[in-house]
Amino acid sequence: MEIAERVGENLKTARKAMGLTQAQLAKELGKYQPDYSDYERGKTELDYAKIEFLCKRLDITPNDLFGIE
Repeated sequence: MEIAERVGENLKTARKAMGLTQAQLAKELGKYQPDYSDYERGKTELDYAKIEFLCKRLDITPNDLFGIE
């Protein structure tokens, strides 16, 4: 599995654990839901600002997001 796909899976898991929809997070990021979906599918990589925002918003660490133990 590529890094972007692993990050996407971890992002999806964290989002669902918080009870949020893709549309809700997309709105908070100033994106459309299909664009956000690309992050979870590993089709689009996150930039630093989005990584920081999503980690804070989803209460996870960058290590959690990248699947680093």
